[in-house]
Amino acid sequence: MYQNKYNVFDEPTLTVYFYQSGSGAEPVRDWLCELPKAARRAIGEDMKTVQFGWPLGMPLVRKMEKGLWEVRSHVPGGIARVLFTVADDQMVLLHGFVKKSPKTPADDLLIARRRMREVQQ
Repeated sequence: MYQNKYNVFDEPTLTVYFYQSGSGAEPVRDWLCELPKAARRAIGEDMKTVQFGWPLGMPLVRKMEKGLWEVRSHVPGGIARVLFTVADDQMVLLHGFVKKSPKTPADDLLIARRRMREVQQ
């Protein structure tokens, strides 16, 4: 498990943003709000570790394809995934889900890819 190796005086490497649809919805924020408190806390700590320690690799962060990564958080009931992209010094959270199968579902990847294209325009 990753330990947070930063202190209160460190500056984050990345600024974290939620993907926002054209209608103003923030689906990752909505998904997080539906999760139990323990899961939200675990995901938040992992996001903070990425924010302050970028670039990171396995086991916390895995590159999915060019421009698309996932944060892998152990939560009660499984492993949560938050797919994100990085543009300049901004980490944009594109899609979140709790993974139930060994392979990342194609539908979840398609959602993240579509949102990533929107962010990059």
